[in-house]
Amino acid sequence: MADLTTVLEATGALAGVGGLGYAKVRAPRVYWSLVGLPVTWGRFTVTYGATMDVCGLTVRPSGLRAFVVRNVARREVQPAPPKVRRVRGTSTGLRVSLRLPAGLEPTDVAAASERLRHAWGVHSVNVVETKPGVVELRMTGYDVLKRVRMPRRLKVGPMVVPVALRDDGTAFVRDYRKVPHALTLGANQSGKSMYQRNLIKGLAKLPVGLVGIDCKRGVEQSPYAPRLSALATTPEMASELLNVLVAEMESRFDLLSAHGVSDLWGLPEKVRPVPLVVLVDEVAELFLTAAKKDEERRDRMVMQMVRLGQMARAIGIYLEICGQRFGSELGKGATMLRAQLTGRVIHRVNDKQTAEMGLGDVAPEAVFAVTTIAPDRPGVAVAGDSSGGWSRIRTPETSPAEAAAVCREYAHLTPDLPALAPFRPATPAEPTTDDAPSLIKPRPVTD
Repeated sequence: MADLTTVLEATGALAGVGGLGYAKVRAPRVYWSLVGLPVTWGRFTVTYGATMDVCGLTVRPSGLRAFVVRNVARREVQPAPPKVRRVRGTSTGLRVSLRLPAGLEPTDVAAASERLRHAWGVHSVNVVETKPGVVELRMTGYDVLKRVRMPRRLKVGPMVVPVALRDDGTAFVRDYRKVPHALTLGANQSGKSMYQRNLIKGLAKLPVGLVGIDCKRGVEQSPYAPRLSALATTPEMASELLNVLVAEMESRFDLLSAHGVSDLWGLPEKVRPVPLVVLVDEVAELFLTAAKKDEERRDRMVMQMVRLGQMARAIGIYLEICGQRFGSELGKGATMLRAQLTGRVIHRVNDKQTAEMGLGDVAPEAVFAVTTIAPDRPGVAVAGDSSGGWSRIRTPETSPAEAAAVCREYAHLTPDLPALAPFRPATPAEPTTDDAPSLIKPRPVTD
């Protein structure tokens, strides 16, 4: 009987170890909650003071505190680390709120994040300033971008779209009221189209108008025709559509002036025009010309896009520009337009210069992160903005058929805009195949 008990105990122990090993690979959230979180929390608690000291994140205490410690407590005065205000475990990592002592700033902690990661044995450490003098260490226990699972609690709002997952386990969202215009760059097979599909899938559920410009004959955006208010599939149509959008912008400014407000969201709801998101796929097609006679049209299109980028935020017209490269070699006006695109999402690129085009003017330190994205991880990108902050993100896998199905489901939200009626794509009642919608030819432009 004793031998049998020993065998059962040994078998149970081996099964438990094997189960934890399987969970570490196949169910990292479960493994982190059962093993990783308690171990990391304990390691952090025991080694916090020594770790902050060797990482250079301690300061000399104030004169009063030093006097009390030396003369009242009769102890040697030690450098003071940031005060731990709160420690909270999550399903992906550990959150630690720190009060910084005088002499330290958030950039000091951020500069030591790699050393803190190794000291506490976590996958990554991100430093976020929550308010003056207080930072939050967002530790992740495993690679959350390996298998993307969006958080259950997502930020919602009138113009907020969750698009991807950050490497700290939080959702990356497109908030058009904070970041009105954005640029997305990436090489072929980098996940750029998947990012656009997730964006369209989220926008389709909101009360907004979607305007597509896809000069590859509409092969990317035609499946979303049921939810598009307008679609241009050639440079000629794009030029006419941009002229209409600029005219719409000017009429909306007249409306703002008549009501004495400076922003679309200050208008009464009953007279407020619907916001418009302009989705430009492969922007280089609008810049390149095959004949000299097309240069005038190209220059006019670029000028209209620059005008929209400079002024359209106030009247609720937002730009989403997508391409493989976007530099001065495209021609006059390219860098001027890029300067208006506050949000940047850069996927894997073919050369460092393309990464510098996207992030060099807003977050230079993020350029190296772009050049290290592995080819076998499509959808991974670096997102930055004009504040200088940046983070690694990855979009969940979404097929064109899934995005098209959402567009059909929410087709009733497509606003009726008379100015864009000539560009409204014709849509069949049902897709022609089970796998994907048929390509849809837009109606020709009429004068």
